[in-house]
Parts: sequence; C-alpha cells; structure tokens
Amino acid sequence: MAKYRNALPQLRGDFFMSDGGIETTLIFLEGEDLPYFAAFHLFKTPEGESILRKYFRTYGELARKFNTGLILETATWRSNPDWGAKLGYSVDALSDGDRKSVRLLEEIRKEYESNESPIVISGCIGPRGDGYVPDTAMSEKEAENYHRMQIETFAETAADLVTAITMNYVEEAIGVVRAAKRAAMPVVISFTVETDGNLPTGQSLADAINQVDETTSGYPAYFMINCAHPSHFDHVVPEDEPWVARIRGLRANASRMSHDELNEAPELDAGSPAELGQEYAALRTLKLKWLNVMGGCCGTDHRHIEQIAIACRPIFRKAT
Repeated sequence: MAKYRNALPQLRGDFFMSDGGIETTLIFLEGEDLPYFAAFHLFKTPEGESILRKYFRTYGELARKFNTGLILETATWRSNPDWGAKLGYSVDALSDGDRKSVRLLEEIRKEYESNESPIVISGCIGPRGDGYVPDTAMSEKEAENYHRMQIETFAETAADLVTAITMNYVEEAIGVVRAAKRAAMPVVISFTVETDGNLPTGQSLADAINQVDETTSGYPAYFMINCAHPSHFDHVVPEDEPWVARIRGLRANASRMSHDELNEAPELDAGSPAELGQEYAALRTLKLKWLNVMGGCCGTDHRHIEQIAIACRPIFRKAT
C-alpha cells in the first residue's frame, strides 16, 4: 500500500535528496552493460537485482547521514512498450518489472526510513522516444494512451507518485498528467532543456509549464528540471514569476556539455561535485525559492548528491 500518496511529505518544503544518474553510474562506474540505458534490464538476474539494491542503499545511507528526506525513483525510465520491445519484453513482462522495481524500493524504505527521514517512492516514467530529441512526437491523447498502462501498474503498487523524467515536448507531458489523473496518482513533470534554457522543441520553459498547468487544471504536484547543467537554465527562471514557484525539483547534469556533445563524448564528464553543490545552493537562494527536491542526472553519483546536501541542507535549517 502506498504510504504517502495522499500527502506527499516533500510538499511541506523540507529538504529532500534524490539519487544521481543511475544509468551513467551503473555503466561508467560499475561497468554494467545497460542496452538502451535500460536499468530495469538488470532485474533479469539475481545478480543484477543485487547491483540495483546496492545502488539504492547508497542513497539510503546518505539520507540517514544527513537526517533528511529521500525520494527514490524506480529503475524504469526505459520500461515502456517501444524501448521494451527493443529488448524483447512483452507488455506483461514490463509490468512485472515495474512491480519488482517498486518492491525493491519498499525494501530500501523499510531499512532506512525514520521519522526524520521519510522515504517517498516514485514510479519513474520515461519518454517514448529519445530523451534529448522529440523524434516520436505524439498528440496529447496518444501520449495518454501510451503511458496509461505503466501508470496504472504503479497505481496498484506502493508507489506514492509517478514522475515523468526528461520530458522534451509538452504534449507528452500533458498525456502523462492526464493518465495519472485518471489513475488517481500524484504526478510530477520534469522537463529537460537545451543550453539556451528552452525545451528541445524551442518552446520556453515558462510556456511549457504554464501550458501543462492550464491544460490539466494544475494537476501536477510540482515540476522539475533534469538532464541540463544549471548554467543552461539559470537565466530563464526569474524569481518573481508565478510559474517559477511550481519548480520544486532539480536533477541537473554534472557536465556543462550540450546534449549533442554528451552523446558524442567518449568518456563520462563528472564535472566537480563541490561546484555543483554550490550551484544548487545559489539557485535555491537566488532564483528557485521553492526548490527542495535535489538529485542528479547524467554524470552524477553519490559524491555529487553528498556535496549538494552539504551545500543546501543548511539553507533549510536557517529557514526553520
């Protein structure tokens, strides 16, 4: 049974950390083979599941160390029909994997949660197409139908919400929100942006967030930004605009490279964990005053999340 579905604790505004870039961590630091960046594929073997358990326990340890909340995303960013078909998964097999992903996070929650460190389980919804390129653009209705099965599966589990990560065009985001509303699931939308701060379609972040809210009567619990370095979007988030207050979460890249440059890079660019932590703190202090969910994306790992906590946790202590 979902523990926090009716009252997400992160909405109170306390500091919550999330994990880093699971796929890049597993590939570049752990040496795992993740075809199509599909972390859920590791559930095929007991050894693979143990690797995922070790990964998530690392963040449980960090939450315990900093005595803070934690949001854990299921390893299901690629667990949708198109990507699953490339790996030979049936629709039923994908649903089984989604359930197994939630059960694993239930184990982590049972082990690490305390009154001071609530742990929220999020069912991760990934884009139908490439994370950087809106190459399989759908209508709002098509997107709702496409993502509906996975969201309904999560609704039957202990997942507290679903989070659509790396949304690169607004129609898919709206479809996810409508499918989540139909399933009575809280939902978070995380957009990715290019180096100019706009979505890959050229739409501004402001217009995208406003369009989703206007079309869905403000149903998303909040919005996030992911898979972009803070320098790519800090100039497009004026602190006094109402839509900026809807941004509560950030999972930034460690690298300042563009999406195209990252795709061509032969090695992982992990940037500077300490510098990234300071950039998060500056964003929270100067621009994103409602930001309280902080994790990482490509190139980040537990070192980055630890530095983010070191830099940002004191801001919340001062506020209280």
